[in-house]
Amino acid sequence: FKLVVDDTYILYPESDYPTYDWEEFYGDAKELIPENAPEPLGQPVQMNVFIDSDHAGDKLTRRSHTGVLIFLNRALITWFTKKQNGVEGGAFGAEFMAGMHGHELIKALRYKLRMLGVPLDGPANVRMDNKSVVTNSTIPESCLKKKCHSIAYHYIREAVASGMARIAWEPTASNLADALTKFQGGLQRLRLCGDFLLQ
Repeated sequence: FKLVVDDTYILYPESDYPTYDWEEFYGDAKELIPENAPEPLGQPVQMNVFIDSDHAGDKLTRRSHTGVLIFLNRALITWFTKKQNGVEGGAFGAEFMAGMHGHELIKALRYKLRMLGVPLDGPANVRMDNKSVVTNSTIPESCLKKKCHSIAYHYIREAVASGMARIAWEPTASNLADALTKFQGGLQRLRLCGDFLLQ
């Protein structure tokens, strides 16, 4: 058994991730770094995350499915797919709940990597295919109209404000997490999964 570390980065244009001043909304938000974390050694790793949901995909209960893929550089580290606990009235809510689950996984993995002494190259690059969720998560002045989604809304926005993650829109056709949430034909699945499962 030999561990191979992929040291190539996925390059996204910086224009995908505009920066905003979060001081007014989440002034004290910061990523918690454990005091007893060892000194980071080696080359920093880039975290790239794809998040998706399939609104009302379960034909029996109409519950949505969440899919999350987390890469360090170009190596797939973890994946998560699960039926959501409740029925969502719209795709916006299903995507926000998927986003919250994805950010919980990001937070846990960043903590674990820090405790192992692995240096991180900036915030996690999160890609989601719902523009409304991306807008509500990244622009401080945007307001949430539905109270039922407020926990996920603030959880994700606080992660962005603290510098733990940054979020950008990814077209559905190229969102790799789509392979975990929807039924697809063989060629579409091969196109999505081929980049990280067949090499």
